Formats: sequence, C-alpha cells, structure tokens
Amino acid sequence: MFRLKSWRQLLLVVMIVSLGVSLYGKVIAQGEMERKLETYLQVLDILKSDYVEKNLDDQKLVYGSIRGLLSALEDPYTRFVEPKAYKEMQMRLSGSYSGIGIYIGMKNEQIAVIAPIAGTPAEKAGLKTGDRIISIEGKATKDMALDEAVSLIRGPAGTKVKLSIARKGWKEPKDYEIARAKIEIKPVETKMFDDGNVAYIKLNTFENLHSAQEFEKALRKAQLAEGLIIDLRNNGGGLLQAAIDIGSMFIDRGIIVQTVDRDGRREQIESTGRVLWRKPTLVLINEASASASEILAGALRDNKIAKLVGAHSFGKASVQNVRRLSDGSALLVTIAKYLTPNGEDIHKKGIKPDMEIVIPTAEAEAELNLTKKKDADDKQLQKALEEIRLLIRNTNGRANE
Repeated sequence: MFRLKSWRQLLLVVMIVSLGVSLYGKVIAQGEMERKLETYLQVLDILKSDYVEKNLDDQKLVYGSIRGLLSALEDPYTRFVEPKAYKEMQMRLSGSYSGIGIYIGMKNEQIAVIAPIAGTPAEKAGLKTGDRIISIEGKATKDMALDEAVSLIRGPAGTKVKLSIARKGWKEPKDYEIARAKIEIKPVETKMFDDGNVAYIKLNTFENLHSAQEFEKALRKAQLAEGLIIDLRNNGGGLLQAAIDIGSMFIDRGIIVQTVDRDGRREQIESTGRVLWRKPTLVLINEASASASEILAGALRDNKIAKLVGAHSFGKASVQNVRRLSDGSALLVTIAKYLTPNGEDIHKKGIKPDMEIVIPTAEAEAELNLTKKKDADDKQLQKALEEIRLLIRNTNGRANE
C-alpha cells in the first residue's frame, strides 16, 4: 500500500492512471508523464495559494480540468457528463423526460439544432434544423460541451428556458423563451397509402430502448402491403444496436456497418438474418438524419435493399462508448468511426440520396417542418410514393436491381 501526502499528489496519480500509465502498487514520483503535467500542476498550486477567492470549489476545478483535457481532442462527441446530466441521459433512453424536445449536435464547431422533435415545445416555438444556439440562459455556448448544453436546456416541466438563436439569412440572433414540458418520444408512426398497398413507417428516434421493437411491430402489421417507405427525416439517431436490429429485418446476408478502431482494425457487423420484409422499399432522409439513421440508410442502400430519397444527411459517423465513473458521472468516449458496408466514410460529409429533392430556398424552412405539412405538399414524400409505385410494378422486387 502507498500513502498519498497531498491533494497535488492525489491529482497527479489520478491523471496518470487516466492517461493509461500503470502504477504497479507504488506512486510514480517523477518520470516522463509527471514532467508533462508539471506546468498544469503549477497552475493548480498558484490558484490554491494566490487566487483572490480563497475557498475554491475543488470539484468544479476537477470537472473543468477534465473538460479542458477532452476539448484538446477536438472531438465534440467525446465528452464528460456530470452525474445529474448522466441521469437525465439515462431517462431519455426510456423515452420520457422534461425539456423542450430537440436533438442537438456540433456543426462547424458550433452547437446546433439537428432537429426539433415532432409536437414538442421546440417545434411549436419555431426552432428549425440548422439553427445555431448562441447562448442558453445568457451563457455563451462557445466551447460548451454538448451535455452541458443539454443539461441547461432541460428542466422541470412548466419552467422556461431562454435560447439565443442564429439562423441562416438573419442579420442578428433572436431570443426564444420556451416553456419546458414532459417529452414523450413516440419512436414509430405509421400510415397506409394507395388503399393499403404502400406502407409508411416514420422512425422518429433510435434513442428509445424500444425503437427496434416498435419498428418490428409496425413492420409486421404492414405485411399485406406491396411496398414500404421508411422515413428517417429529422431522426437525430441514438443507439447503434437499434440500427443493427432494424437493418437485420431487411438484410438476409450482408454487412450492416463497418467500424474502424484506433489501430485501424476494421470490424464488420453483419445482419442477424431475421428478415421480415423482402418487398420494394424506399428510405427518406434529410439534413437532420444523423448517426444511427445514417447507419440504417447506408446499410439498406449498400445492400441493394432500398434507394434513398430526399436531402443530404447530417454526417455523424463516430461510435461512442459510455464509461460510468465512480462519482456517478460518465465519460462518452469515441472508440471508433463507422463506415457504410461499401466502406464509405460519411463523417462530416453525410450520405447523398439516390434521388435528391432540391427544395427552393423560399420553401426550405417550411419543408423541414414535417408535422405541419400535408402529405400532398411534402415533395420528398410524393417523390418516394411515385418511385415505390414504379418499384411495385417491377417484377424483380428490389430497389437497386
């Protein structure tokens, strides 16, 4: 057993362990790692002894240090989550939480709205895909971690949060004060077209633990239809396993996704072969389709199951692992990036649809607000219906053959 003589030595040990140096039962007092950390430790010593505010919050210093360490990676998806925010993240997986109902992500090093969730306060207030969040409750979001932003936006139902929003075409940001509410994320919505001949399944999220199960129920109910449209628009992604499970409902033999780790090793994740649908299929995507949505879209496209209709997707292709820490906080660390089955790297580039529906600038804002649009006015959906009818008449019954 070794005995630590100061908070400084304790912090040094913690940092050395966190950076992957083995201790083998004793404190490493000197060495390469300590020399590299010496400047940092000097700064801490100065703050503890000289800073004008005597009673510094040690936990705040430690958490801030961790965030600074992670920011040096320049990877917005590797992030530290404080205990409260981690509990909220787990609640979100259950499909219910209190907030305003938006997916957020990093776009051009700025926290941005990936998509408002249908029927939520965020959508009703008029937030749009691509909106940049400049501040939350007056706190600037520059250099803010994603999960800190999420924690600030969420809160008890009935309370309000103030966001400063910048939008393309605006000269100045505008403030939105939005009342929080209980958010119930319904993972799947369904419709039938052409007197039941075309089934439509809108998958709203992959974050809900029951997304794949709910999709399977909808798919089984659609068995009498001759064609299927899967709508992944405004779906900000979520659990990788959900994308794999849903992809396996269509792909008999084939790769769902490839991952590449830090050593360049590739792993090919294959379908489980639980195929439930072999009829013509089309997938709708847009600029708010991200992460798991892009995995599923890429898998169905590359395996010649479906063509893609709509707009260029978001471009988030990194795989995170959640590591729970001793104080109830967590580290979300990027452990790999994913490629489509054909080996395409879509990170920061997105997936280009086979049939791109270019929306005139004047109509773009309205087009993204899918819940308030009539089906007849939805140009992307109408194109998908037109194409699926052609595919149904195609005796081959496969989209890309």
